[in-house]
Amino acid sequence: MKTSRVSFTAALAAGAVLVLSGTAFAHVSVQPGEAAKGGYATINFKVPNERDNASTTQLEVNFPVDQPLTSVMPQDIPGWTSNVEKTKLDKPLTVHGKQVNEVVTKVTWTGGKIAPGKFQQFPVSVGKLPDNADQMVFKAIQTYDNNEIVRWIEEPKEGAAEPQNPAPVLKLTAAKAADDHHDDKNATATKDDKGHDEAAAGASDTTARILGIAGIVIGLGGVAFGVASRRRAS
Repeated sequence: MKTSRVSFTAALAAGAVLVLSGTAFAHVSVQPGEAAKGGYATINFKVPNERDNASTTQLEVNFPVDQPLTSVMPQDIPGWTSNVEKTKLDKPLTVHGKQVNEVVTKVTWTGGKIAPGKFQQFPVSVGKLPDNADQMVFKAIQTYDNNEIVRWIEEPKEGAAEPQNPAPVLKLTAAKAADDHHDDKNATATKDDKGHDEAAAGASDTTARILGIAGIVIGLGGVAFGVASRRRAS
């Protein structure tokens, strides 16, 4: 009897761990999880269906107004319809040297279904990304066909445990120096120029040698002609 109780307790604990692990990982996320500051990127909102008896029928992603993006373009997904909402700003913002009067605040996908045990990715081209921040937080709302709504809106805090319903977070990293490729191109160009010069010098040297030999042959021919003329005259 004691052995049976121990086995039952162990099985129950293992099941609880699996359930908790599934809950912790089955949330709306951004992939890839990072992008370069000040640039453009294509990000995917990955949406898993964590219910066994309902399908996901709508995804709403909210974009932070204090980090305005001048370009937000959803990619077409078969079976789904996307709707981009913009909001007028009370006070225009200067973003990358340009005045911005309205920004994208929300993108909503409807019409399709994510069945139990499946997931769907929603690609979006965004830019220009902020160059003065380390991350962007996108609050997402997932709706099921049984009218259940899950709000993934809690912002994770560094050093703290992951919240129950974490919001998707895009990490922003330092942009790579553009001069690296520029220098490589210059180095390649320099090598090409050097090779071209060496080839040209070699060709010039060969031409000079040929002309020199030809001159000698012509000169010898002239001497022979002169000698022959003298002999005939004698």
